[in-house]
Amino acid sequence: MVNLTIDNKLVQAAEGTTIMEAAASAGIPIPHLCFLKKINEIAACRACVVEVEGKERLITACNNVVEEGMVIHTNSPKVRLDRRRTVQLILSQHDCKCATCVRSGNCSLQKLANDLNIQDIRFGERLEFQPWDQSFPLIRNSQKCIKCMRCIQICDKVQSLNIWDFEGTGARSTVNVSGSRTISEADCSLCGQCITHCPVGALRERDDTEKLWAAIADPNKVVVVQVAPAVRAGWGEALGIAPEEATVGKIFDALKRMGVDYVFDTSFTADLTIMEEANEFIDRFTKGELQERPMFTSCCPGWIRFIKSQFPHLVPQLSSAKSPMQMFGAVMKSYFAEQIGRKPEDIYSVAIMPCLAKKGEANMELFHDEYAGHDTDCVITTRELTRMIRSSNLIPAMLKDVEPDRLFHDVTGAGIIFGATGGVMEAALRTAYFAIMGENCPPDAFKMVRATSQDTDLAEAEFELKGINLHIAVVNGLGNARRLINQIERGEKKYDFVEVMACPGGCVGGGGQPIHDGFEMAYERGKNLYFLDGSSKLRYSHENPDVQALYNNYFEKPNSHKAHHLLHTNHDSWEMPRSPQRDRNGNVIVSKCC
Repeated sequence: MVNLTIDNKLVQAAEGTTIMEAAASAGIPIPHLCFLKKINEIAACRACVVEVEGKERLITACNNVVEEGMVIHTNSPKVRLDRRRTVQLILSQHDCKCATCVRSGNCSLQKLANDLNIQDIRFGERLEFQPWDQSFPLIRNSQKCIKCMRCIQICDKVQSLNIWDFEGTGARSTVNVSGSRTISEADCSLCGQCITHCPVGALRERDDTEKLWAAIADPNKVVVVQVAPAVRAGWGEALGIAPEEATVGKIFDALKRMGVDYVFDTSFTADLTIMEEANEFIDRFTKGELQERPMFTSCCPGWIRFIKSQFPHLVPQLSSAKSPMQMFGAVMKSYFAEQIGRKPEDIYSVAIMPCLAKKGEANMELFHDEYAGHDTDCVITTRELTRMIRSSNLIPAMLKDVEPDRLFHDVTGAGIIFGATGGVMEAALRTAYFAIMGENCPPDAFKMVRATSQDTDLAEAEFELKGINLHIAVVNGLGNARRLINQIERGEKKYDFVEVMACPGGCVGGGGQPIHDGFEMAYERGKNLYFLDGSSKLRYSHENPDVQALYNNYFEKPNSHKAHHLLHTNHDSWEMPRSPQRDRNGNVIVSKCC
């Protein structure tokens, strides 16, 4: 242990601990903008400088370690002056129109400037402008970028996609899409991790709330809204509601008060997805189609974009089942439309999702008899939902628990856990067990695929069912997925079924979820979903009465001709921009001229 003094307080810290960590352990926060532990420790912003007695210059606390006998001042006159000048310089290159920024009130730069009592900027304003495709689901405003490098590092080190890069030198240095590409030309997965790790409003989702308001106001539209499992685990955070109070029923109440016609839980079509995907897996497995490579889940559109751009030869290994979001839209514009006596084009299908990639997935077309359109007409992220609640002047504490509408009312715990990494696999195994063994397994029989901590990035398991050995894996985060696929391709790993979620922790850690700078919330949100599963009356997708009724009245059975027509997709119907060439370690190979 190292002994030192921080702000007149005796502190002990392990050797190798940074000054910032040592100060935090003593209850002394040191402000910072660019720091992300183990990801971005480059001291680019210099907001974390401290004064060390005996040293003439201030040093950064995020990447300097403690030394025996150090005497440190985190808020001396010298530190305050330097920190104010640093932040004022940053503000001179930042669009400070906070009133129209989606991150206002949740912006690290805004908070730091307020804490430092900065009321004017003593340097000439110089804002950088880069054109951007405003129709793309991910929006970047270069005038708000503070060049902290977080987006570059999270994309490189965690997601392994290298979408962002630092270009130029000196005063002209800036962040841009790598390889001189536009964002629509890049192989971006739309995971949105760059957004949730940006300390300011330089990155955000495309706002589609006005599209929804317009549909609500249109008397010719029947607005049906689905709410994804992961949304209920996070929406209350932005509105100050405790997790146990932030129920999905209160989201339904808010939506009804806004004027939507029907509200449903996406967990219903998660159960429907399990029926299709589990039976598809059993069919492909028994036919010997998975002897060389596994079947991969297809629920996560970020993962679909990734495999199409990085490993296109593996696309045939994807389950052909649509995601729960797309299945919901297909059912709404077919069976549901028939039941309420409306045409498919009268149905306006809305999805509230924790995800940016769902906005891209909504572009997929639905062909049903003579109708051609989209399964989903509008996707709203969790953050957009909370903005709509605020703009509707709804008081969260006054919201009531409202039941979803009929026809698709019932959900199971298996559908709810779709939002956490391992949830799809666990739900599928519960139903696959029933299909093979003819009886239900204990509901928690496959809980070994769950994340046991924030750092769980891979779970592996082997099961024997009636003499059949099944090897499965669950992986979250695209960098981890890349490593796993490379191991499979090299013959180092052999699986039959693999679940992949693009975002660390699964959908609960999605790019559309509430932002808490410096804190990863996925694991805690996931525990909430597993609690809901454990307290559910129904915990097996095949026991959902409304799903059973849908098959009896419309689809006949899983993987029937009609089910394939509406609930499955052709993954070759659209393409992704291919990724740049990479070496064996996954690093981009930069071509150089002579």
